[in-house]
Parts: sequence; C-alpha cells; structure tokens
Amino acid sequence: MLAERMGAEVAAVGARTGAVFPEQGQSVSWTGFGAVIPVLAGSSGAGASSVAAAIADAVTTDRRCVLLVDADEPARSGLAQAAGVEGPWTRPVTEHVQVRYSWRGRPGRGPLLGRVETTLPALTPGMVPAPPDWLPDPRPEPLHVVVADLGCGRWRAADSPIAGAGGWLRAGHPSPRPILVVRATRPSLRQAEQTLTRLEPLIQAGAAAPVCQLVVVAAKKWPAGIDGTVGPRVSELLDDAVFLPPTPAVEIGGVTADPIPTRVLDALRPLLASWGVIAPLPGSPAARQHARRRDR
Repeated sequence: MLAERMGAEVAAVGARTGAVFPEQGQSVSWTGFGAVIPVLAGSSGAGASSVAAAIADAVTTDRRCVLLVDADEPARSGLAQAAGVEGPWTRPVTEHVQVRYSWRGRPGRGPLLGRVETTLPALTPGMVPAPPDWLPDPRPEPLHVVVADLGCGRWRAADSPIAGAGGWLRAGHPSPRPILVVRATRPSLRQAEQTLTRLEPLIQAGAAAPVCQLVVVAAKKWPAGIDGTVGPRVSELLDDAVFLPPTPAVEIGGVTADPIPTRVLDALRPLLASWGVIAPLPGSPAARQHARRRDR
C-alpha cells in the first residue's frame, strides 16, 4: 500500500514537471532565476554542500539575493543543518510534496534555503521538484542567483537533466554554470572522471550544460604526481581549478547556520566576479574591464 502511494506521488511530481518544465530537446529559459549555479559532487565526501553554502554566503555578503536549493536526499544532505531554524514558508508542489524555505543566517540578510519535504514516510529521487517549483511564490524581485546543491545525487543528476535534481543541469539560456567539486586525491579525481563521462552524451546532445569549473576542497595546490593520473575530461579543468583552503570547523562539524569562513569566500570571489555574479574586486582584471565598459 505504501509503495503504491509513493509510486503515485512520483507520478504526480512527474506530471507536474512536464507541465512546468520543457521536454528534452526544447530550449529552457532560465530567465527569472538569475545566475544558475549547480554544484555537483565529483566524489563522495567531496564537499559540494560546503561549496554551495560558501557561494551563497559570498553572494549575500555582496548584498544580492540568492536562493540556496538543497536538492539532495534529506538523509544524506550536507545542508541539513544549514539553517538554524526551519522557516514557516512553504510552496506546495503536489498533495504530499512541498518546498520549505528557511533563512540561513540573519533573516532577510542571508541566503534563502529551500528544501523538499513530504508527508509520506520517505522521499524518493522521483519526488524532487523541477526547478520552477523551487522558486518562492511570489518570487523575490530581483532574484540574482540560484545555487543548487546536487550533492551526493551526482549519479542520478548525471543520468537525467530532465527530472528531479538533474533538472538544474539542463542546458538553456542563459546557460547554467555547473561546478564540479573534488578533493585533491586520486580516488576523488577518478570518480569525477566517471561523473563527467556519464554527462558527456547529454552535453553533446545539447540536453545538459557542460561543467565549466573545477573546485578543489581543503587544498592549496595539486599534490605531486596528480597530473598523470587523471582522465581526459577532468584534465581539461585542472589548470583553472579553484582551491579552497582547509576549514577544520566545517570539516568536523559540516555546514551549520554559521557563515562559511571568510578565507573560503575570498578564494571563491574572483571566480564569482568573473561571472558577473558579484561586483568585481577592486584592482582586479574584471574590475578594470567593468570600469572600461562604464566609461564608454
């Protein structure tokens, strides 16, 4: 009986997805979402949730509005403790599935965190809503950035950029900017290569946006001998990788309601500024380019 109820709910979410999200082969308009940044774990324990939280924190410190989407399984989510208090605001998706919104940090000052929940005993991947159903109703105006933590669901996300968490990888206009998060270890990079391999046919078919950035957690540089051990897809991302310094508090306690340490945000800011997600840093190449455009 329970299996039938859960199967019916998966079907209801799927029907809802078909109603609000274009089918594969059709163009997706990401207008209204702001900049879309899906964060994908290249390996188990890579730290994708901490990177997603750090990006969201960096954007809000620039006084911009950001929605942080927790699209991973609740039992495995790295953002389970990212909000100090569960918020009272919800958006129904189907009869038994809804998105709950909570503030991360000071209400109205930090990122708005959205996570899916159900009145049924368990939440399955097929119950994860399509991207349009994650937006608050009414949506913030303006919404500058959506950061989607796909976390440990990298296999399902790589399998389907149409439904569930994989919807955030869907190619469209303006294009999402997927980030792949790894550790500076051979096992992590080998798993990341497998993830990119699974995504490649979907990228070639125009269904998924290509990963455009590699982020390395808890490292300052590549250890000796790494270059010769990675696969061809990961190797294309090595030179421009962003390294995030070790943060013992996050490594031990995970992502909590406390802000991610400033040194991690500082490591991400040049990348976010180059994408136009935050204001360019004074004196940076992006700042000089911005000044030239302003003076024309």
